[in-house]
Amino acid sequence: MAKFILNKKQKYQPNVSDFLAVCGRNYAHILKWLPEQINVNEPWKINGKFGMLSINLIENTKYTQLVEISRPIPNGHFFKSPKVIVRVYHDAQLAEVLTSQQIYRLKPVYDYPNIHMHHSDEKFQVNAFLEELLKIGSLSVTYQS
Repeated sequence: MAKFILNKKQKYQPNVSDFLAVCGRNYAHILKWLPEQINVNEPWKINGKFGMLSINLIENTKYTQLVEISRPIPNGHFFKSPKVIVRVYHDAQLAEVLTSQQIYRLKPVYDYPNIHMHHSDEKFQVNAFLEELLKIGSLSVTYQS
């Protein structure tokens, strides 16, 4: 008679160094176009070879900034434009997604399965998505008044 050993599914352990690396790369991308002097709620656009980003500074403090980043999709009647709210930590040189689309207050780890069907590593995935979103090629910045 064969013995069956049921292994209890191991709990997901986030890889903190990978997460911090993604946040560091996002900070480097954002720093290329984030002006030193900008007013809160003064939107601007960044055009690149591979697309455009719409940016709005929501909050500005001594060591951090809260930035809303969206990438308008031309003729995007069928798709929602990707939009994230990012906390930029200048002292730690990191940029972390706080909210994305309908996900508010991203948790570090989600149990899976869950009612919203978020991945166990949803926070890492959303920050990796931001990295891809920020890759728009050479930049030209347009400030709106």
